[in-house]
Order: sequence, then C-alpha cells, then structure tokens
Amino acid sequence: MINIYRKTALIEGLSYLILLFIAMPLKYFFNIPEGVKYFGWIHGVLFLVFLIALLLAAIKYKWNFKRIILYLIASVLPFVPFILDKSLKKEYS
Repeated sequence: MINIYRKTALIEGLSYLILLFIAMPLKYFFNIPEGVKYFGWIHGVLFLVFLIALLLAAIKYKWNFKRIILYLIASVLPFVPFILDKSLKKEYS
C-alpha cells in the first residue's frame, strides 16, 4: 500500500507542477486557456485519487492525525511531495 500511496503522491505532485508552471503561464501570459481547462480537470481527478490513497495508507499504517494533516498540507506545496517521498521510502524500505 505504501508504494501505491507514494506513486499516487508523486503523480499528483507532478500534475500540480505542470498545472502551476506550464498550464497557468500559457493561460495568463499567452492567452491559451485550454491547458488549465483540461489539465486542471486531470489534476483534480488525480488529487481525489491521492486523497483516497492517503486515507487507505493512513488506516493501514495507523498514521496519527498530525501526520495525515502534514501530508495533506504537503500535497498543496510545490515540490514538497517529492521530498516526503524520500523519507517515506527510507522509513518503509
């Protein structure tokens, strides 16, 4: 389960970076809103999948509330999911 959570978090984190650093600049600097329209939707679905994976991992590994909140906050900060992935890999390997 931890590998599923880690992969989901990384994919969701990557989609967030693409949305922030590619799709949004295309929309606001080059007047191409389609990137945000479509990639925003994809990112939203991936975020929901991430939340489900987080919930399942939290239940399986009996994570405390503080840790769950930390991972939720980390998911909305660019690049932080990649940093947390290293600590999860070390902890569960």
